[in-house]
Amino acid sequence: MSRTNENAQQAFYIKVHDTDNVAIIVNDNGLTAGTRFSCGLELIEHIPQGHKVALTNISSGGDIIRYGEVIGYAVRDIARGSWIDESLVALPSAPALETLPLATRVPAPLPPLDGYTFEGYLNDDGSVGSKNLLGITTSVHCVAGVVDYVVKIIERDLLPKYPNVDGVVGLNHLYGCGVAINAPAAVVPIRTIHNISLNPNFGGEVMVVGLGCEKLQPERLLEGTPDVQAISLDESNIVRLQDEKHVGFKSMVDDILAVAERHLQRLNRRQRQTCPASELVVGMQCGGSDAFSGVTANPAVGFASDLLVRCGATVMFSEVTEVRDAIHLLTPRAADVEVGKRLLEEMAWYDNYLDVGKTDRSANPSPGNKKGGLANVVEKALGSIAKSGRSAISEVLSPGQRPTKRGLIFAATPASDFVCGTQQLASGITVQVFTTGRGTPYGLTAVPVIKMATRTALADRWYDLMDINAGTIATGDATIEDVGWQLFELILDIASGRKKTWSDQWGLHNALAVFNPAPVT
Repeated sequence: MSRTNENAQQAFYIKVHDTDNVAIIVNDNGLTAGTRFSCGLELIEHIPQGHKVALTNISSGGDIIRYGEVIGYAVRDIARGSWIDESLVALPSAPALETLPLATRVPAPLPPLDGYTFEGYLNDDGSVGSKNLLGITTSVHCVAGVVDYVVKIIERDLLPKYPNVDGVVGLNHLYGCGVAINAPAAVVPIRTIHNISLNPNFGGEVMVVGLGCEKLQPERLLEGTPDVQAISLDESNIVRLQDEKHVGFKSMVDDILAVAERHLQRLNRRQRQTCPASELVVGMQCGGSDAFSGVTANPAVGFASDLLVRCGATVMFSEVTEVRDAIHLLTPRAADVEVGKRLLEEMAWYDNYLDVGKTDRSANPSPGNKKGGLANVVEKALGSIAKSGRSAISEVLSPGQRPTKRGLIFAATPASDFVCGTQQLASGITVQVFTTGRGTPYGLTAVPVIKMATRTALADRWYDLMDINAGTIATGDATIEDVGWQLFELILDIASGRKKTWSDQWGLHNALAVFNPAPVT
């Protein structure tokens, strides 16, 4: 990445790769026509912050290159110094899956990083949580209102008696009934809800609240799907609101409270203990992205990802639609051919899913992404995969699956922020890192979400929502490595409970959004 300017306080642009014929404008308010850089480039029109400037004359139909990759084709002649907005960029085709090389450039293991620890909650199954929470699993959305009601009572009346418990989470969702429960794709939501209840931050204390007449009966939820281990649960840990023993609403509430208190008593006996950093499971996600995402925050996250992998930890990156157009850069990094094939399987499955819905590929990026300088999904994907760092991809997960290996893992999810977060939660993350250029108050109750701003302007304006600022990379005040180390150390502090994320301090937490590709009846 190179940065060119005439005066550090006046004009900056960033060019990522030597072969790029475009760069992005760094200055907060953009740059006006007539701005001249020391390289001789002169802007012939105003260009907003984060948007692309043509570094050379580009002929109609010519390649537009960023990150050393073709992100599109010029729809007309573009003069050097011009603003290249999305209307000037024709979308290229996605890479054909059948032609991609598999495991041809497997990265050599990076040097081990020893001696790093965090203070976590050790579970009986060997996993380690970053929080000590009571999770109340639900089998159907019908019971969500009752569970929310009870959660407030638990927070008010019970939690003060159990000071070692960090909180209680109602694991509500929109699934469970009015759905094609036996459809092949129903495996995704069932597996997801099943595995969320096993997240390490819930300490293995599973309880279920159901209605009674739903399609996803508690027994089926606990049994899960053929690729997951069934949860063994005593009937006394299942509350069914339609049970004839319940006479009136208060009876239901009292039953849930009684079950919850038994779990709280056991959770309260748990204490943080020193654990190696290898026990961390960290999810990497981006949302509200802009053109800086791929040059500041996401590369810094990628550097931190490599540090975690060097410690022996598990790191997940996701968002199929924001990986698909850069998949040709990932399949060679698969640890072996079988992992590469799994990458292709997940891409093909999602291609078919989108085709059935007649999805317009150009609908991504969002209006906010475009305002932040992203022209199309190809440019967005090239910036998104920077979160994966340089390590080999050790495993590929279908939506909601739990990993069987450590290292860098691709966990297939939709790109939607809240759906991706929910699916990563099911896959077992205990901390999440979320990069954003446009800004979002997104958070999860079950795991701490560290927010990283791509731009200093956002970090300053949202000073009490952003946990870390990667905008210093764009201005030259810090390197990718500096911010990567800063993030790595913050992850250890957050996982240890020594520090709180802003979303946890304010209590800003999104509802779960389970991915359901199966029919709703």
